[in-house]
Amino acid sequence: MGDTGGHQQHSSVPLQEPLMPRLALYALIVCLLAVAAAVVSFAQGSFLGIVWVLLAGLSSNMTWYYLKREKVRKSVTG
Repeated sequence: MGDTGGHQQHSSVPLQEPLMPRLALYALIVCLLAVAAAVVSFAQGSFLGIVWVLLAGLSSNMTWYYLKREKVRKSVTG
């Protein structure tokens, strides 16, 4: 009727940790998009690009923060 056997297959392949924490990756993407938006704004002669530059700086700092936090977490937990 149903499979009642204890034949469970477990993957012996260890899970790899991501190269970069997810929040750091998102902040990096926002930073790159903000830089592109700043370039386009300044190319069109708009001073709204200043806002994009500030957003790029903020997201850049967030990227470094999350990367450093992950590095500290790995060194503490081993």
